[in-house]
Amino acid sequence: MENNPTWQPVVALALYDGAGRWLMHRRPLGKQHGGLWEFPGGKVESGEIPALALVREAAEELDIVVRLDDLEPVGFADGSLTEGGSAIVLFPYACRQWQGEPVAMEGGAVAWCNADEIAALDKPPLDQVLALQLAQKQQ
Repeated sequence: MENNPTWQPVVALALYDGAGRWLMHRRPLGKQHGGLWEFPGGKVESGEIPALALVREAAEELDIVVRLDDLEPVGFADGSLTEGGSAIVLFPYACRQWQGEPVAMEGGAVAWCNADEIAALDKPPLDQVLALQLAQKQQ
């Protein structure tokens, strides 16, 4: 049995508006998990640390500026091995300050949702874990 599977680090941004709502991103159809709602983010590229990857992803996906100092690690979640033998490890960060108005730069949609609304959305499994972590932090 292989004890050294590969894994893909992925970052997620839990953008909080201060009014009890988090930004959710609907994945464009035709992509993995297309049509599902997620916390925005993406893969950590080779040579990047997760927080810097998230700064890059926020600019690319949402057209906003996020500073490293404004990111707060929330925890992590890991997924099962995929068909290709890789596991996904999600590094989520909460953020309460940013510059710009978030828009879905790569298609899909964005929406501000409270915890109950997020719970009702169809989400990929790791985003379900992150939503629960955030809800527990707010209590």
